[in-house]
Parts: sequence; C-alpha cells; structure tokens
Amino acid sequence: MVRNEARRTALLDAAIDVLAEEGARGLTYRAVDAKAEVPAGTASNYFATRDDLMSEVAIRVTQRLAPSDESIAESLALPRDRSLSIKFMHDIIKRADADKACYLALMELRLEATRRSDLRTALTRTMADNLEFNIAFNEESKLPGDRMTVILLYFAMTGFIYERLTLPDITEPMDLDEFIEVLVDRAIGSAGHR
Repeated sequence: MVRNEARRTALLDAAIDVLAEEGARGLTYRAVDAKAEVPAGTASNYFATRDDLMSEVAIRVTQRLAPSDESIAESLALPRDRSLSIKFMHDIIKRADADKACYLALMELRLEATRRSDLRTALTRTMADNLEFNIAFNEESKLPGDRMTVILLYFAMTGFIYERLTLPDITEPMDLDEFIEVLVDRAIGSAGHR
C-alpha cells in the first residue's frame, strides 16, 4: 500500500490530541480515526501496533515543538551571549504555550513508557537524540555554556513547563522573566565565559 504522508501526519497529529485529551488509555485506532475524521481502520493501516503509533507520536511531538528554521536564523543573527540564551528559553515557553497538546501527549507517553518496555526504548532514543541535538546546536552556534549547561537547562525547562501545564497555580505567581534569567545565569555560571 502506498502511504500518503499528509494523511500519516494528520493521524499523528490526531493521536497527539487524543493523548492530550483522553490520556494513553484513550489512545485507540478508533479514537485516532475519529479525531482525524478519516474512515475507520485508517490508523491501523499506517501503524501496525499501538506501540508503533506511540513511538511515532513521540517523534512528531519533537517536530511540532521545534523552532522554525527562520526563527533560528533570526535568533542566530543576534550576539551569541547570555541574552540570546534567555531568548531561546523564552521561545521554548512560547512554543509550549502555543502547543500544549504536544507536552501533555508527551507526558502521557512518558507515563506509558514506564509500563511498556518497547515504548520506553523508542521514547528514550527519541528524547536522547533531541537532547544531543540541543547540545550540538549550542556548541556549533557558540552559545554560552557547555554540555552540562544545556542538560541543566533542558531538565529545568521540561520540569517547569510540566508544572505550568498541570499545576499552573504553582507557577502563576512567579515572574517568568526573572525565573528564566536566574535559571540561565545559574546554569551558565562560569561555563558562560568562552
């Protein structure tokens, strides 16, 4: 069967929405087909197993949350200093706020991965690749900080975003600008002096 990539992407986007709205237990072929408004049985033609679907959803989430090439080019035209690192952290928050379903779906996948070893393997590979990409980007772009700086920022921002999405009353009173500035300053520390 010839695969229609646009339909495949629409199915993955529908699966993200289902995960965000219904959780992992609600992620069925039927639910994805209904959300994507395609004939029954379509999702099962594209994804052999539910684990395959969930693994592909993880990859699609990272694609949807990635900054555009234009945005990266505009940012890299700025001086490669602390303020650019702060801008990148703000951009991450903006993308998370604009596509909350992706982060919620990713949380569901992480929880499901604790019970499904094949999904854990696939999700670990996807997220580790994403982290390594960010580390390489920081180094190649000559941004302040080293490998550990990127790792600290990655885990801090991930946790902060999850709190904002799931328990917003905890983060609501915080000054977002101050939080990001302090986070970047503390993560960069002496590593920021290249």
